[in-house]
Amino acid sequence: MASRVTSDGQVTIPPDVLEALGVAPGEEIDFKRAADGAVVLEKAARSDPNRPWDKARGSADAGMSGEELIQLLRDGD
Repeated sequence: MASRVTSDGQVTIPPDVLEALGVAPGEEIDFKRAADGAVVLEKAARSDPNRPWDKARGSADAGMSGEELIQLLRDGD
């Protein structure tokens, strides 16, 4: 199956491919180069250790106040 590349370098990924990857609207995909030079498309990992929210994931307590949660996110930098 083929897709046309726009002048901006954009392509439309066919719905069948997105479904096979388990990618929903708003989610991200990764393009990776395989050892043989092929480009592989895969669903991006949800967690990014560089984002403050992901750094704090699993550290918050259900009883925390909003201020405590904000401080936890700030301390993650």
